[in-house]
Amino acid sequence: MILPPQRSSGRCLNLPRSLWLGVVVLFLALLFLAGLPGPCLAAAGVRPVEGWATDYLARREVKALGRKLSLPEGLRMQRDFVKLLQPELGRPVGYKVGLVNREAQLKFGMEGPVRGVLLERMLLANGSEVRRDFGVHPLLEADLVVIVKDKEINSARSILEVAENLKEVVAFIELPDSFIPTNPPPDGALLTAANVGARLGIMGQRLAVNGTAAFSQALGEMTAVIIDENGAELGRGQGKAILDHPLNSVLWLMEELHRSGQKLKEGDILSLGSIKTIPLPNAKAITVRYEGLPGGPLTVGMTLR
Repeated sequence: MILPPQRSSGRCLNLPRSLWLGVVVLFLALLFLAGLPGPCLAAAGVRPVEGWATDYLARREVKALGRKLSLPEGLRMQRDFVKLLQPELGRPVGYKVGLVNREAQLKFGMEGPVRGVLLERMLLANGSEVRRDFGVHPLLEADLVVIVKDKEINSARSILEVAENLKEVVAFIELPDSFIPTNPPPDGALLTAANVGARLGIMGQRLAVNGTAAFSQALGEMTAVIIDENGAELGRGQGKAILDHPLNSVLWLMEELHRSGQKLKEGDILSLGSIKTIPLPNAKAITVRYEGLPGGPLTVGMTLR
């Protein structure tokens, strides 16, 4: 027990007993807070986002928040989280859209997709070597990227108008990471706070976009096939797995950004969502081949170590 100082040959404070009791209570309260786990600290007013950034960069599962977030809270936390990652991962270069099919939306209690931010050094060149433990719970997606041609895209109201304002389609392997706790099961707001699991992605071959009905139809009907170094098929899916057509993902994203006072700009890299998701395979190399597009198939590949 801490007692008021006694008189001695030195100088001492002559404080009222009630004030000393207040000091003792404050000291004990600080000791108590220092020993609290992450969720309790969050409840006590300590923001967890700094710890999330540290754990993410160290490839550790982040701490549970101890309470549910609203979707606006998830977006605010995502903004702070992404800002803390930028010194290590570079500037924002675009967006990713997640939960692009009804099954995924139901799993996370959502009525529609969610969005995240892509940072410069998340995106790797075609054929890059990636460590097998790149994340806490690594996944592999046959995804699709488009590059915005100019800001006029923000006026688009149809798939064809979107296509007219895109520069390129890019074959894309996304390597997302499920680094948030799964007990209790995460919802869409928590997934949003975690930047929709963005970790890495491989940018492959590119195709100039032709803003015609035929090109747009081919995007919806194309097939993405995932194969290993021996040519064995690991999974496949059609472009229409993304919200019935990949460019619907762009329309959704534009509307979602508009609600936050944001717009797409020239050069933005847009990851449209998963055509097929699989656990990271026990393979030495992975290739995704996009069949059915004008001019022949596009491919993107990587090696694993």
